[in-house]
Amino acid sequence: MYEIIFSKKYKKIAKKFFKKHQNLKEKYTKTILLLQKNPFHPSLRLHKLQGSLSEYHSFSIDMDYRIFIDFIIIDEQIILIDIGSHNEIY
Repeated sequence: MYEIIFSKKYKKIAKKFFKKHQNLKEKYTKTILLLQKNPFHPSLRLHKLQGSLSEYHSFSIDMDYRIFIDFIIIDEQIILIDIGSHNEIY
């Protein structure tokens, strides 16, 4: 199992995000649990970002919302950085 780390920035952004999108809380919880068990599961659509964000990865809660992460495989840690729609994050 991977360790999920919620950065301070992420906690603040997530709080605001879930005030607007309470309907996504159940999907979010399932997604985080799956990420913790197997970050490479196809339904997460995990992918490495490009350009100035190339050191990060992104995965999807659903087709509209993504979580932007710093993914540290060596230590089996996944650090959550940002959450939002595709346009909000990129």
